[in-house]
Amino acid sequence: MAVVRPGVEVLAGQGFRPLAGKRVGLVTNPTGVLPDLRSTVDVLAKAPGVRLQALFGPEHGVRGDVPAGAYVASSKDPSTGLPVYSLYGTTKRPTAAMLRGLDVLVFDIQDIGSRSYTYLSTLGNVMEGAAAVRMPVVVLDRPNPLGGERVEGSPLESGFTSFVGKYPIPYVHGMTLGELARMINGRGWLPNGARCDLTVVPCQNWRRGMTDWTQTGLPWVPTSPHIPRPDSSHFYAATGVTGELPTLSIGVGYTLPFELAGAPGLSAIWLAREMERRNLAGFRFRPMTWTPFYNRFEGKSCSGVQIHLDDPARADLTRLNFELMDAVRRLDKKRAFFATASTTRMFDLVCGTDRIRKAFQAGAGSAQLWSLWNAGRDGFRAARKPYLLYS
Repeated sequence: MAVVRPGVEVLAGQGFRPLAGKRVGLVTNPTGVLPDLRSTVDVLAKAPGVRLQALFGPEHGVRGDVPAGAYVASSKDPSTGLPVYSLYGTTKRPTAAMLRGLDVLVFDIQDIGSRSYTYLSTLGNVMEGAAAVRMPVVVLDRPNPLGGERVEGSPLESGFTSFVGKYPIPYVHGMTLGELARMINGRGWLPNGARCDLTVVPCQNWRRGMTDWTQTGLPWVPTSPHIPRPDSSHFYAATGVTGELPTLSIGVGYTLPFELAGAPGLSAIWLAREMERRNLAGFRFRPMTWTPFYNRFEGKSCSGVQIHLDDPARADLTRLNFELMDAVRRLDKKRAFFATASTTRMFDLVCGTDRIRKAFQAGAGSAQLWSLWNAGRDGFRAARKPYLLYS
């Protein structure tokens, strides 16, 4: 199988001709690399005829060293001396002042395929800011590590728009950022029906059925501090929704982010038996105890399960969130899942609806939650077809 060539490599193979003579702003982070691990920043800075003028950083920053949700300050890049504008600080959208003196914005960031991961929202904001000043945007596409066929969840509902859910797409959408940019433009999702002057440079040799990153032949660069490996993308989808609740540690703050589920006072043996009893395709579970170094339950011994994903292609990834909630409720009926207004609201925003929470509070089991979660996904599959770039 041919090695996948990401959009930046395709553009490099063209000698960066589409950017020749232009003053370029680059939206990127550590994932913006060629297959030989040279950064897009360094390559564009040295490309003949390309005038790289500014860098723009999403959540975690251009260098990827800022924790999740933390303020990212604008600064000067120590390697190139270029100004670095934060898109996760005082503003999340590039302003006219930031864009002054530029001719084009280039976007090169690796996504992980889940709606709540904020790089998609940053892409949308970049398109908004560029459209406001009639500046072209070039998206250098990259593979979706979850593949291009898996779709899980309903499109986000009106009233639940946020930076962890900006567009009416399912939680797992099965699209690349380049395809989503085309859909944002084509469906009129920019404010006031604006359209962005958009160019997508597609990957070469990527296929929608590639659900294992090793199939791409590409190196993996952590997309954020808690996504260290490509399969972390799968675990993020499997436990990230549950992780918004104060009820469980999902391994964030320990050495296995998104790969654990437990809390102080739970029975690890019972929870492992209960999860195995559910016979969830692709998953296996073993009892485990751990003590988070930071984040939820910092310094406290947690008991629960380590999640093993034996066969991602067979697994319904996001279903695991609801199976865990249901299982923990069976084990401890008094455990509080929605203890504060802020965590409850964040759970609803990540779900893109309050229907899941309300159904769970009314006693719905995991099968009912899974059915409710997926209502409307077939309509999305049909709606996305005109914007797909890969077979």
